[in-house]
Amino acid sequence: MDFMETASILGLSLVACVGGGVNAVRNWSHARHMQDTPASKIRSAAQGYVELSGVLKPSETPLLGPLTEQPCLWWRYEIERYTTGRKSNRWVTVEEGSSKARLRLDDGTGEVLIDPRGAEVFPASRRVWEGVQRHPLRNKPGETLLDGLLSGQLVSRYRYTEERLHAGEALYAIGHFQTKSPADRAFNGKQARNEVVREWQEDFDGLLRRFDANGNGWLEDEEWERVNAAASAEAKRRHRKAALRPAWHKLHKPGEKRPFVLSSSGKAGAIRRMRRQALIGALMCLLGACGLAWLISRYL
Repeated sequence: MDFMETASILGLSLVACVGGGVNAVRNWSHARHMQDTPASKIRSAAQGYVELSGVLKPSETPLLGPLTEQPCLWWRYEIERYTTGRKSNRWVTVEEGSSKARLRLDDGTGEVLIDPRGAEVFPASRRVWEGVQRHPLRNKPGETLLDGLLSGQLVSRYRYTEERLHAGEALYAIGHFQTKSPADRAFNGKQARNEVVREWQEDFDGLLRRFDANGNGWLEDEEWERVNAAASAEAKRRHRKAALRPAWHKLHKPGEKRPFVLSSSGKAGAIRRMRRQALIGALMCLLGACGLAWLISRYL
């Protein structure tokens, strides 16, 4: 076995051993966190790390899946290209992404807005298929890889994966819960007054009609003082009105190394998936360790 082959085996073994071990510990720890966290209701949930279950509500601006154009509330996609090499053939990711629109979860006691950024999402809807163009919507209807080959064209082989969450689906969520109230917002009187004045200045003719007492076509110092006084009163009125609005709840990624999970298969399904990923990581770590042990026994 030459130097390059030995280096390749060493590198792969190290990556499998370390990466698999980290993955196993991480997923097993996340599964334990999820198992030990009690369920909460949105109306009575404490501020901090909580577990919620409910139903996804429709969004005011529904999304469309980027590969299927199917309506949904959240999507994630991946486009892979099949590549051939000297020693192996494999799928290589050429494009991927996920939506960032907030989700509305209702558990019967209230609603919470979920920011999905940074979450591990396990959706029930998942579709995988293949085609001959980089983007499936550009494929001719019914066109397959075999059709391209039979026509004598040199075509590439692509695999598409799209996952979605839909309105009306049950969803399990665990993350950092926070209640926001407009009444908690600090009031900066000078800044709020200046914002009102800038708003009024957009209609300067209207501003003159209200405050140009002598009708000379501009605002003098005393008139500007009245403008500022009126703007301060208006800013305070707006702040009082905003403070009467109801509080709203938000769920997002926790700051600590705790899991942030959204699952259509409930708590039990999410824990099973985490444990399965931990087992796969442990097997990778074991295979990597075996590879390292084989190299050591061969050269020592």
